[in-house]
Amino acid sequence: MPSDTDLVQAEAGELLGAAAGSARLSPLTHNPVNGVTRGVWTVSTGDRSAVVKVLTRARRTAGAWAASDDPRHWNYWRREAEVYTSGLAAHWQPYGIRAPGLLACVERPDGDLALWLEHVRGEPATTWSVARHLAHLRRLGRAQGAAPPVDAPWLTRRFLRQYVGHNTLGQELLDDDAAWRQPLVRDHFPPGLRADMVRLHHDREWFFDVMENLPRAFGHLDMWPANVRSSDGTPSPVASGGPDSVVFDWAFAGDGALGEDLGNYLPDTVFDLFLPADRLPAYAAAAYDAYLHGLREGGWRGDERLVRLAVCASAVKYDWLTARMLARAGERQLDYGGARPVSAELRYRERGLTLAFLGRWAAEARTLAPGLGFPEAPSGR
Repeated sequence: MPSDTDLVQAEAGELLGAAAGSARLSPLTHNPVNGVTRGVWTVSTGDRSAVVKVLTRARRTAGAWAASDDPRHWNYWRREAEVYTSGLAAHWQPYGIRAPGLLACVERPDGDLALWLEHVRGEPATTWSVARHLAHLRRLGRAQGAAPPVDAPWLTRRFLRQYVGHNTLGQELLDDDAAWRQPLVRDHFPPGLRADMVRLHHDREWFFDVMENLPRAFGHLDMWPANVRSSDGTPSPVASGGPDSVVFDWAFAGDGALGEDLGNYLPDTVFDLFLPADRLPAYAAAAYDAYLHGLREGGWRGDERLVRLAVCASAVKYDWLTARMLARAGERQLDYGGARPVSAELRYRERGLTLAFLGRWAAEARTLAPGLGFPEAPSGR
């Protein structure tokens, strides 16, 4: 059977005009445990280049990240190809956010799909200033305020409930005194975090119910700086704050709460060390204002408290993370993609502070919800 390299070389000949075997392949960072991704490469020949992402359902991986054949499953293996080939990847383009252009979707003889995409050379959001992040989030608000919700049989539904449920392992460690006495945890997690995270876990079904009954929007649902770049092309007519944003990795796209993408973007900026945790409160406040401003520009006229509730209640997405950190406090710490080590002390301090921030978001959600017609959280009764 041909290797990935052989197949990419053959496809590069057809799509980029590369002479046989002459294309240069450079692997790109991606989630190595996700069973739907066989690999991602930049492919270059002469002055032409593209990105190829190979989707599969045949790769063996950890159970939580196994590929699914169920079109509504959070990890449905064909979803990203469907988003591109249906044209839905351009849903937000009039408002300053776009996906890379699709060059081809190649169905391989082994059943895999090769997505050949535009090679976007703009600045990665992992290096952006706060001002650039705010401009992007204002565009996101404008897009979600103006573009109507959409549905298709292969888009995710109840994403948070599924994603958190599949990633929840070892939650008994939340009640394990020895786990909380580990030096990395003891020295770098802030006081009170244990109680906040135990409470979040106890209330998580309530949080899922709240998120599923808030105003809806088409959501990317994996919106974080590693999936965003600046466009190197001409800005859209309504864009503000510089060039358009280009968003990658549409594998989770589907139905979300209005504000849910913002609630994912902000903590992930700190969890993966793109911004210091001590700047998160001010950054989050400014980002919320920028997103809300964008919503109003896009024509959304609903109750702002519902958006705030969605942002705060989205803290439940990280219910699984505290137990994972407790379980891995004795392991070598690696960056996203597993290529380089990172300081364990830095990671635990920054993530501990961010989890504490999410605990405050969760508390705010419990306070907001009853005034908006939702029942009180169980731990609040």
